[in-house]
Amino acid sequence: MTTIVKINCADRTGIVSRLSSLLSELGCNILESSQFFQPDTGTKREDGTGQFFMRLDCSTAGVKLADLQDSLDRFRDEFSANVLIASSQQIVPTILMVSKFDHCLQDILYRVQTETLPIKIVAAVSNHPDARATIERLGIPFHLWPVTKENKSEQEAKLDELVVRTGAELIVLARYMQILSDEFSSKYFGKIINIHHSFLPAFKGAKPYHKAWDRGVKHIGATAHYVTPDLDEGPIIEQGTERVNHACDPDELVSRGRDIESRVLSRAIKLHAEERVFVNGSRTVVFEQ
Repeated sequence: MTTIVKINCADRTGIVSRLSSLLSELGCNILESSQFFQPDTGTKREDGTGQFFMRLDCSTAGVKLADLQDSLDRFRDEFSANVLIASSQQIVPTILMVSKFDHCLQDILYRVQTETLPIKIVAAVSNHPDARATIERLGIPFHLWPVTKENKSEQEAKLDELVVRTGAELIVLARYMQILSDEFSSKYFGKIINIHHSFLPAFKGAKPYHKAWDRGVKHIGATAHYVTPDLDEGPIIEQGTERVNHACDPDELVSRGRDIESRVLSRAIKLHAEERVFVNGSRTVVFEQ
């Protein structure tokens, strides 16, 4: 059995030594270790500085979970740390949300079917019927909830109820073209991943690739981030780019862009599901495999 241990706390002497000793006393064998210290920049804003982050993969065969929890509780109290324990075999229950463009959806479905993405899709939600056949073919519950100014709050309340009923621990906006409310975004902060059709949020709104073509860009890309009340400004998990040139028309940019979006979103989901992401103020710390 392999267990993931994630900790973060204010940096001080002895963190790694103490944690390693506690795990060793239980008979845990550390298989993979990643750590990072964010130096204090001296700024007055909440920027996550002065923090220490660590992720461990441990062999816990023969170790009682209660004993592991008790030892890590003592570590938490001693260092005022945030501590998370998870199975490295965990499959994260996930709700997918999509509108008309289904390239990200199709990529996620394929990776789930081939067991290369450690999530279980417990439901899909859309404001359009386009993806219904694709979803229901796989036996996944499909919810068609059109959104208008008049019913936005009502539909979001349904989504909130769906999260609770299905036990979903992650919501993925796979090109879902509706803005979630500030209240919903705040309630599920760190549990909603969105894909933005730009390396950085430079071309917002409709037809971003046409705008990029008008500007003669030389790189296109995509950004996967956690959703916050600030539209497309949440902590970035993963990004990807591809070089283009003057010979690419807008349709070519759209085609290449969709491919990048799919790859980046699936990569972000995998990093999140494997507990490799720490939110650090407005940024993230990501321990890649």
